[in-house]
Amino acid sequence: MAESNFVDYVKIYCRSGKGGRGSTHMRREKYIPNGGPDGGDGGRGGHIILRGNRNYWTLLHLKYDRHIMAGHGESGGKQRSFGKDGEDKFIDVPCGTVVYDAESGEYICDVTDHGQEVKLLKGGRGGQGNSHFKTATRQAPRFAQPGEPMQELTIIMELKLLADVGLVGFPNAGKSTLLSVVSAAKPKIANYPFTTLEPNLGIVPYREGKSFVMADIPGIIEGASEGKGLGLRFLRHIERNSLLLFMVPADADDITKEYEILLNELSTFNPEMLDKQRILAVTKCDMLDQELMDEIEKTLPDTIPHVFISSITGLGISALKDILWDELNKEGNKIEGIVHRSKDVAKLQAELLEMGEDEDFEFSYEEEEEEELFEDEEEDWEEK
Repeated sequence: MAESNFVDYVKIYCRSGKGGRGSTHMRREKYIPNGGPDGGDGGRGGHIILRGNRNYWTLLHLKYDRHIMAGHGESGGKQRSFGKDGEDKFIDVPCGTVVYDAESGEYICDVTDHGQEVKLLKGGRGGQGNSHFKTATRQAPRFAQPGEPMQELTIIMELKLLADVGLVGFPNAGKSTLLSVVSAAKPKIANYPFTTLEPNLGIVPYREGKSFVMADIPGIIEGASEGKGLGLRFLRHIERNSLLLFMVPADADDITKEYEILLNELSTFNPEMLDKQRILAVTKCDMLDQELMDEIEKTLPDTIPHVFISSITGLGISALKDILWDELNKEGNKIEGIVHRSKDVAKLQAELLEMGEDEDFEFSYEEEEEEELFEDEEEDWEEK
């Protein structure tokens, strides 16, 4: 099977630029004896900056560009000339990307908006030239500051798709069929389990030109939290959804039991997902008459709204859209912010191995030969 172009998990190495050293140049011009120090400051190193870009929907472009390095600052020159700043390196990521430290699993940042910029690694400051150290008693300093060193970090990027409604259900519950009916999305549909192997997004049109975004993820089964089926890998994509639509087929042995199994798997993945608004859709109802629907309705849980639908005949689709729109626009259903938890260090290596990102990044640097900057004295950086 060909490798999918949908990449939602990647590990990359980032390195900012080091600051340029200050100059120890002495002014030497005709008819100007004892010109004194005129060494300029070094340029700062380049930053590593994350930037949200709505034109990306996957991390595929970073899968084959694992080493992101900013430029180093250049050294200062004579006549108090500043060194050139190192080139900043921008990493464009799709909106909804979460960044973690690959060594400790610590949460770093979250990029959710188009054009949002997050400075991941700061470039080193340039060293001050010898002109800064001239005093009445030290009129010819022959030393300067070195530039600040570069910063290095190996990070994990996870993509969590931005959508309003997330579809949750067992394989062959009719999730992809519903998405293809209510939107222009064209997910793969077939009569066997795990047809959907990657998340799909669709924009659902509503009345008066309004719309909302629906996300379809691969089906989960009982024991997914223990690694069965496709596991819980794709559940991160509905963490941001403000509304969860549980889909259980009408021919299930026990609709309420299947709903509770799905709810338990979500709770195992992230207990905070139980705080989201939930709706139950009983699918494939084209096989039922009104009498059967009335009998099934008596067995459904009373704690959440429910609706009977059929994607084939269109039964209940308009009612489903109305319910979804009303729930999405309730004031108490707005998501103001998501608290991201740091990853468990004990499970981090197993997760990297599962995702095929367990490769270690090892680097050795050849330091360039530098002119002697110091004699008997040295001025180091101090926080100002």
